[in-house]
Amino acid sequence: MSDILATLVADAERQTERSRAVRPETELVARAAAAPPARDFAAALRRPGLGVIAEMKPRSPSKGPLTDDYRPADLARAYQSGGACALSVLTHEDGFGGSPDHLTAARDASDLPVLCKDFIVDEYQILQARTLGADALLLIVAVLTPQRLAALLAYTRRYGMEALVEVHDENEVDTALAAGADVIGVNHRDLRDFSIDRTLSARLRRRVGSRRVMVGESGVRGAQDAHELRRAGVDAVLVGELLMRAGDPGATIKELIG
Repeated sequence: MSDILATLVADAERQTERSRAVRPETELVARAAAAPPARDFAAALRRPGLGVIAEMKPRSPSKGPLTDDYRPADLARAYQSGGACALSVLTHEDGFGGSPDHLTAARDASDLPVLCKDFIVDEYQILQARTLGADALLLIVAVLTPQRLAALLAYTRRYGMEALVEVHDENEVDTALAAGADVIGVNHRDLRDFSIDRTLSARLRRRVGSRRVMVGESGVRGAQDAHELRRAGVDAVLVGELLMRAGDPGATIKELIG
């Protein structure tokens, strides 16, 4: 695990312990079981054409603030009007300025499936995501042992959600497949030096297999990048910074879809 990734995971663990002190796990179990059914994240990504998972976040660890007027509900409506197939909402506080409340606000303002974007290593975080209204969540192979990945994926599905399982190379694809992942996100960003390699999706498509959904993550600077990734075989792209800086994010999504 890179230093930056280790720091973000440690921040998420501290955030989780703060939440656990306020609301015990037994309370979340009851609330998660009673939550409305999750929207079908995987089916939304399988629709014809290139899907866009539109991400919202106030800032990033590498780029700093991305907006000075962060309104998750307004963004959710704009993203949906532009044709996004799903939303991704950062709930990680220290690195991205996110909040659990942002996820609830976005889901209430939209009919789209919502992905909880955080560094998840604990069942408590999965329960919390479901109670907030999440339909899917992120599991990162690089921060989990194969055994923990499989356990957390099973726990996610126990509550009706799906996981976007993030990989960075061939070995991590194999780990994701062994755990039973159906939606695999290929992160083009190397978290050791923040360099971007958009050819990674093309290299990993065959290994992922045609039966599984593949998402291209990071480094989509515009329509040309999105269309190249579609030709490389991705079913959807996850786009954040481009949309957060766009004057009209709905129009930008339409351009990405093509």
